[in-house]
Amino acid sequence: MVDDVSRILSGDIEDEADLVVDGSLRPRSLAEYIGQAEVKANLSVLLQAAKNRGEAADHILLYGPPGLGKTTLATIVARELGVNVRYTSGPAIERAGDLAAILTSLEERDVLFIDEVHRLNRAVEEILYPAMEDYALDVMIGKGPSARSLRLSLKPFTIVGATTRAGRISSPLRDRFGATYRLDFYADHELASIVRRSAEILGVTIDSAAVEAIARRGRGTPRIVNRLLKRVRDNAEVHGDGRVDEATARSAMRMMEIDDEGLDSADRKLLAAIVQKFASGPVGVAALAAVLSEETDTIEDVHEPFLLRLGFIDRTPQGRIATDLGRAHLSALGYEIPPPRRPDAGMPSLWDEPAEPSAPLDPDRSPATEA
Repeated sequence: MVDDVSRILSGDIEDEADLVVDGSLRPRSLAEYIGQAEVKANLSVLLQAAKNRGEAADHILLYGPPGLGKTTLATIVARELGVNVRYTSGPAIERAGDLAAILTSLEERDVLFIDEVHRLNRAVEEILYPAMEDYALDVMIGKGPSARSLRLSLKPFTIVGATTRAGRISSPLRDRFGATYRLDFYADHELASIVRRSAEILGVTIDSAAVEAIARRGRGTPRIVNRLLKRVRDNAEVHGDGRVDEATARSAMRMMEIDDEGLDSADRKLLAAIVQKFASGPVGVAALAAVLSEETDTIEDVHEPFLLRLGFIDRTPQGRIATDLGRAHLSALGYEIPPPRRPDAGMPSLWDEPAEPSAPLDPDRSPATEA
């Protein structure tokens, strides 16, 4: 393998090189932004109204899986408003003083982008509440009985928060965002448009069949298709003339052990473990983690979501089970498929009608007497 496939098919940015190239491929306006039609339409109205009034836009919360364009949208918000944007993240703001330094440095109507906003420190959150509502900063001066609170006025600004875990944001913080938008996974034709645009920016000659092959394996995520495009381009330059056709794209993705459905080797190992070692389930995630030598969080957050979207596995109260689609996919790849586990014959089904109770025996009569 030429790269760490689990990283290639991850929606997260892992290194500075990815950040630089990914930044060069980002759209710079809502008109260039592909997909998320409803979010774009609502954002367009919100930003145009704020721009017409000459006011700071309402605070915006963007949530959804990684790699769908939350950081890109934050940059576009600032561009559409004609203001500057500052970038930070929840874990980076460790103390209230860090947040105060950032907020006091903002110019009027500037945009502050906070990635992983659900990971903000509780003390930092409390400082953020009046800042978001009243554009004011409450600062404690002194200690003990002589301590007093000082309120500093801030210039109007807009916070764009991004998170992959909307449920982990506290209710007081969530309520202070004036607009909340969910970013959904992209359709294949939208990913294909993104691949064509990125190929043009990178100067890659690619045909339509190769575009479709990459888009199909993109897991509905623009960051992943861009990453795949770069790896396919590298393969075409090293093993060919630089042109990317369908055969070149398929060959490159076979080298990265990515199959036609977009599963990598780790995904297939998880699915095969359920089918082969646990007779298609049900099996608990802890048992799977032990068999695969993986963390349970990695299984639940990285591998399971895509398998669930494809319908290859299901989550049940008893554990994970492999569906007929998942078994058929492994069978087509040449895996041995044992028969699925069947329920105990002596155990009644949940949906069976209860048996009629038998008539009580008459203590004065015995089977021998009746005989």
